[in-house]
Amino acid sequence: MFENKKKTEDGIWEIEPKDLLEKKDQVTIVDVRGPDEFTGELGHIEGAILVTLENEFMNSIKNWDMDDEIVFVCRSGGRSGKATSVAQAKGFKNVYNMQGGMILWNELGLPKES
Repeated sequence: MFENKKKTEDGIWEIEPKDLLEKKDQVTIVDVRGPDEFTGELGHIEGAILVTLENEFMNSIKNWDMDDEIVFVCRSGGRSGKATSVAQAKGFKNVYNMQGGMILWNELGLPKES
């Protein structure tokens, strides 16, 4: 689905924010930040679901379809990278980390919700 995906040194796939914007209606976007960040200054991507990495992620991942295309998002890419790595370890094949997180999304002036 994502032609410009890149594999990191850690072995996870990353995509650029502009690539996600183009295909956001075709994937599940999972924001792994806390609720205060989701509605805070950086906002969130329209259609993203909030699944806090620290509290909800491990329980929620059990209910997801392993064939779905899922993009993980956080503030800068660190937590979402961890979520992508965990999902890959659990057998998910089509999971991606959004490079630069919501910081880069905002720097690029892409649309967001508060």
